[in-house]
Amino acid sequence: VGAKGAPVEEVEGYAAPAEDGDDLDLFGEETEEDQKAAEEREAAKKAFTKKKESGKSSVLLDMKPWADETEMKKLEEAVRSVEMPGLFWGFSKLVPVGYGIKKLQIMMTIVDDLVSVDTLIEEHLQAEPINEYIQSCDIIAFNKV
Repeated sequence: VGAKGAPVEEVEGYAAPAEDGDDLDLFGEETEEDQKAAEEREAAKKAFTKKKESGKSSVLLDMKPWADETEMKKLEEAVRSVEMPGLFWGFSKLVPVGYGIKKLQIMMTIVDDLVSVDTLIEEHLQAEPINEYIQSCDIIAFNKV
């Protein structure tokens, strides 16, 4: 019976709730359908994390030399000499800073699980002998690929 005493029509595809509550089993055993659904969720979750693990990033670095006398060609050669698994150097260009000084902008692609940008900068680019050329190294852009 509806709100104004009119009979309630049954809607196709809608099952009226059971009045005695016997159909609801809060503490029951898992059915085969429930187990299959749980296994499928686990498989999907594992597949998603596997895809996530092999993520790549595109990083643009800005390297400033010590002085205008710094040979930028040697600076770039020294930077590109750093080799690590998962590190791929890309294009580079010299950008004027002022007073005849130019800085090196270089693009690299990294595999996130294999290369840490902070470690690369601290342990490789600002260490001997490359630090003879580079005064500072900054991350200009960091994008997930």
